[in-house]
Amino acid sequence: MTISFTINGTSHTVDDDQAEDRLIDYLHVDKGLTGTKLCCGIGVCRACTVAMKRPGSPVETPIIACSTALGTLNNCDIRTVEGVAENGQLTALQEKFLTEFSFQCGYCTPGFVMAATMMLDGLDPTTTTVDDLPDLINNAVGDHICRCTGYVRYYNAIYQVASDALSAAQGGQ
Repeated sequence: MTISFTINGTSHTVDDDQAEDRLIDYLHVDKGLTGTKLCCGIGVCRACTVAMKRPGSPVETPIIACSTALGTLNNCDIRTVEGVAENGQLTALQEKFLTEFSFQCGYCTPGFVMAATMMLDGLDPTTTTVDDLPDLINNAVGDHICRCTGYVRYYNAIYQVASDALSAAQGGQ
């Protein structure tokens, strides 16, 4: 039996004997995708957050690569931080993280990028207002641990990108 899934749009298959292997190890060792960071190793810090879309689901959800077994990913689509940029161009969020100096060491940044990207992808301008953003941002990245910055710059960058996206989608209101 095999386990099949995609990573950043590329199909991958592993044998059943790899079912218990951690996604983080597969990304780093087998695929050379080292953007996803291993920090605490027990799913608490969320530095290793990646996006997963289950078969039939229209949305991605965050998963912790350090504690996710490959066997749980059959027929899923995985997106890592390497798959966030669009046609080789940084997204508005990635650009804003840079211009706001959101990070110092950058180790936790991929997890913040992934969680905030999924939040932004899920914004519905017909039901979401700027007043909703603090709670949405907190729900997306509130459990992420950063040992350097104090979180304010991450929050400000995410808030600005989200409010700009809402404004653009609502016709600049």
